[in-house]
Amino acid sequence: MRPALLLATFLALPALAAEPPAPKALVLKAAHLFDARSGRLVSPGQLVVVEGRIASVGPGAAMPPGAEVLELGEATLLPGFMDAHTHLTGEPGEDWRQDVLDSFQRTIPEQTLDALPYARATLWAGFTTVRNLGASDFIDVGLRNGIRRGKAVGPRILTATAGLGSTGGHCDEGNSFRKGVLADETGRGVADGPEALRAKVRENLKYGADLIKVCATGGVLSLNADVGSPQLTQAELDAIVDEAHAHQRKVAAHAHGAEGARRAIRAGVDSIEHGSFLDDAALALMKQKGTYYVPTALALQGVQERLDKGLLAPETALKARTASTAHKTAIRKAISTGVRIAFGTDAGVFSHGRNAEEFALLVAAGLSPADALRSATSVNAELLGVQDSLGTLETGKIADVVAVPGNPLQDIRLTQRVFFVMKDGVVFRNDRGRVSLP
Repeated sequence: MRPALLLATFLALPALAAEPPAPKALVLKAAHLFDARSGRLVSPGQLVVVEGRIASVGPGAAMPPGAEVLELGEATLLPGFMDAHTHLTGEPGEDWRQDVLDSFQRTIPEQTLDALPYARATLWAGFTTVRNLGASDFIDVGLRNGIRRGKAVGPRILTATAGLGSTGGHCDEGNSFRKGVLADETGRGVADGPEALRAKVRENLKYGADLIKVCATGGVLSLNADVGSPQLTQAELDAIVDEAHAHQRKVAAHAHGAEGARRAIRAGVDSIEHGSFLDDAALALMKQKGTYYVPTALALQGVQERLDKGLLAPETALKARTASTAHKTAIRKAISTGVRIAFGTDAGVFSHGRNAEEFALLVAAGLSPADALRSATSVNAELLGVQDSLGTLETGKIADVVAVPGNPLQDIRLTQRVFFVMKDGVVFRNDRGRVSLP
């Protein structure tokens, strides 16, 4: 057949079937909408989403021609939740010894695949943005990039890659093995001295870190030292924070003990994580400097659950009991002192997808339900540095929206019953109707 005739024949063929185009606009309607700035509900709740962003909000929002309407009923629309402390690349099994063995025997690609359901479970729970504070082999960077490219389903990730710390400290992954067993006997983020740790900051940023995580004290689950001991000098912490802030990156400090926390706060870290033994002096310093406190109450509960089942290594059992008791007091003191409370869970210490249980623990410690919701929305947006695009349901912001049944200001545990999740204007979960993606 001649080329001209072939082309004419081809053009005359009917068009191949294609997926229907996405609606130009999507209108979400529910009984209520949570205003994360004021901490109040707006009733009825309505917002319009166009091309992944919020076009208008409120009962009087104009209905664009041809818009699709999702009626969510007796429910509350909220900004997508944010968890400021996760570990998406791991999850504990029923035998801590087997977990150690698996970490050696499973290839990096296999460990990456293991992380995919953890990311999905987190998004399904309503957490559209997370801060991942520590992972090995840059699996977290790959997971973040894959989700951005649409190759995997999960929350938006800001990641720290390897945590920075001292030799033999909480961030030193090789601290529980005899000398000579491991080819690399110290963790990738381990160094000693201000300039060596400054170089580690630069290395993390070079290979994709969005922020820096530092281990200022001992920890509960590492197999060494006591939980509250300071593990970095003031000069070392000063160098880490100075270098990170020079690159406009924030710093999160793992700190259970008061002395290590005070050093980190004086250095200018942006948040203190855990803070089991924070004393009055540390809390006063945090309030003075505006340091956020990420209590991770669910982490201590998760550790206690494993302790009750006999699933912890003997070396960690005593530390877990000591920290758990002190932690409850520290949270109450922080709230009464007026320290800024940000929402974080340490998910990965317990199974992923339980993140919303932290809300009830914060309320039990003294936060109002509204402030607990704000800690995971507007407050966390400020901590993560994304307040211009996320954290509130306002015109022009990215359309990250979740819905829960009823009124969470009356029952904060309703946050554990998320049934609708939208991220970047795409509906990933809607138990009451249409879903854009599986």
